[in-house]
Amino acid sequence: MARFMRRSVLGLLGVVACSPAPLDIVPAPPPPPPAASAPVRTAAEAPPAGFHDPGGMWLPSQLVEQAATLREGGLTLAPATLAEPSAAPLAAVVSLGGCSASFVSADGLIATNHHCVTGALQYNSKPGEDLLKDGYLAKTRDEEKSIGPSGRVFVTRAFTDVTATIRGGLDAIADDAARDRAIEARTKELVAGCEAAHPDARCEVADFFGGSEYRLIERLELKDVRLVYAPASGIGNFGGEVDNWRWPRHSGDFAFYRAYVAPDGQPAAFSPKNVPYRPSAHLRVADRPLAAGDFVFVAGYPGRTYRLSTADEVREAVDWYYPRRIALCEDYLAVLGALGEKDEDARLKSTPLSRGLSNVLTYTRGALEGLVKGGAEAVRTRRDEELAAFIDGDARRKQRDGDVLTGLRAVFAERARTRDADAALDELVRFVSLVGEAVAIVHNAEERAKPDAERDLGYQQRDQEGLVARQENVTRRYSRALDAAVLGAALRRAARLPEVVRRPLLAPFVGAEPNPSDAALAAAAGRVLAKTALESPATRVRLMKSATVAQLRASPDPLLKVALALRALGRAAEDRARARAGKLALLRPRYVAALRELVPGPLAPDANGTLRVTYGSVRGYRPRPDAPVYQPFTVASGVAAKATGTAPFDAPQRLLDAIASHPDVPVDFLSDLDITGGNSGSATLDATGKLVGLAFDGNYEAMASDWLFMPDITRAIHVDIRYVLFVMRYVDHADALLDELGVAKGG
Repeated sequence: MARFMRRSVLGLLGVVACSPAPLDIVPAPPPPPPAASAPVRTAAEAPPAGFHDPGGMWLPSQLVEQAATLREGGLTLAPATLAEPSAAPLAAVVSLGGCSASFVSADGLIATNHHCVTGALQYNSKPGEDLLKDGYLAKTRDEEKSIGPSGRVFVTRAFTDVTATIRGGLDAIADDAARDRAIEARTKELVAGCEAAHPDARCEVADFFGGSEYRLIERLELKDVRLVYAPASGIGNFGGEVDNWRWPRHSGDFAFYRAYVAPDGQPAAFSPKNVPYRPSAHLRVADRPLAAGDFVFVAGYPGRTYRLSTADEVREAVDWYYPRRIALCEDYLAVLGALGEKDEDARLKSTPLSRGLSNVLTYTRGALEGLVKGGAEAVRTRRDEELAAFIDGDARRKQRDGDVLTGLRAVFAERARTRDADAALDELVRFVSLVGEAVAIVHNAEERAKPDAERDLGYQQRDQEGLVARQENVTRRYSRALDAAVLGAALRRAARLPEVVRRPLLAPFVGAEPNPSDAALAAAAGRVLAKTALESPATRVRLMKSATVAQLRASPDPLLKVALALRALGRAAEDRARARAGKLALLRPRYVAALRELVPGPLAPDANGTLRVTYGSVRGYRPRPDAPVYQPFTVASGVAAKATGTAPFDAPQRLLDAIASHPDVPVDFLSDLDITGGNSGSATLDATGKLVGLAFDGNYEAMASDWLFMPDITRAIHVDIRYVLFVMRYVDHADALLDELGVAKGG
């Protein structure tokens, strides 16, 4: 199941963290390979001779200086072609706003992961028509289904260095919050200019290397996205949470969308009159088989890594953030599981959340184990100790950077004082759909009263269409029973906090009651939702478009009263965050600059949702130094061997029948590529730039690689394009799509 969708799920979780939990709450390590696997060969885990995968999620512009390494690995394309996002093959690589994908035909056909289309399958499902389970194939283009008004495809067209514009004169701004406001104001001005010059674009300013560098990124925004094909869950989600983050894998984690535009070629919202988008480039399916040791690279939009963070931040993750997130996932999964057993509608509507939480839970347990038992925490601690000694060892460096580590430590200590309150508030707003929309209505009313340039990011005029459009998605995914169950769980979790933290959070629901019971909290959750008018999408749209703060304050609606109170808490949290960000704007670049002096050589910036390329080779690995080598490929006979007829190993009979005649078709493969959340659906390309697979997962042993790349064990898991074509041809008979992909008959 989903496995590099972490960015969207973690975005949902926001800054949530959790009550302390034992650090040994982790699953058992994965079993060794089955005895029936292919013979163990040491060569299966070795990179090509003379090639060293450096790790790193590289900006395209950084690849030119790595031309020699790329050629050593086996790349036959000119390395300079990978430095230009507007040229093939990178021009074919797109973002779905949480997952990655790529154009694979001249008519806007898009390949991505099955787990990346879970929301689209849920959006188009209803009791008695469960696309999440049965999948979907549009036999004609007229049958392709809209994934909803919030569906987007983003095509990166340009990167422009704007570091001087953003950072110029920041040192002269004494007030921390004012410094952050200056960065925001400059960002808005750049974005506004970009979008004025390119009306079809969605522009953003992204920071790199801890805020040392900034780039203005121009992306074409396509607004009509349709579901074309997703196999049944027993193919696309084969193995589910049992196999999640594990090897060997046998998941057909693939699906297809199509992007549409207006007849004049301009981006437009869904309309029956729209026509398929014609991309400037699309990927072609590989015409030669992939093998162990082959060079491969992935282009996509990885979400977030923390390799340039300090040892103090690692300790915060170990002691607070990860344990809290484990408890959070366990709490909500229990609630969603119980609700789904008795309410089919709620089960369908909660599936994207429950799958995401399950994925995050496994990842978080593995990351925590890797940081603690795997030694990543100790490695990061040693690096900071070495950095401190390096700074102290030179008078110039000591004068310049002697206070940087202590300054960062002070910022993180200040954040720790309010993190429980901030996380609990974030949880209430992000997890409960109507609470989140009510708070957004209040926030939007506050911002509409300001000049556009002074509004908060996310609430400017450029954002209004999206704020309104998402209301249809909210309606499709809303269930009062589901929201009440999740809200009750959020309130119970808040009630466990110290009184000074919980009282402001609970007061909007239960008044002055100091210690409300679980039953009282559940009743309050149900009461607020039963009496609100915000279940009506028309009401939400009207309020989002035109309500004033005064009108909202005068409303008797109980959910709006809750939202006004929570928004007041949110403003205070935002003020604290702004001051911290202003401090970090000066401290973090100095820390990264000192690291660059300590460890010279190429340095990749942390992932931040922007276009990146990572490269390496097809390789197995040893899960432990004394364990046998995992071979880098699985084959279709392994699907049949695992199939039980019961989820998550409920392979359709038509798949098993096809496998009986084709048992050796490759299913999934391993590489040593460096990927993370957001890379789900990323195109995996061979040395010639042709499509050989789609990245969808990583391995449990290397979950801490978001903090520290570990070349011996960090592995990416990909669905092999040969299995994709096999399922399309012999199982679901998607012949029209095969023709569109340019696959030869009988291929």
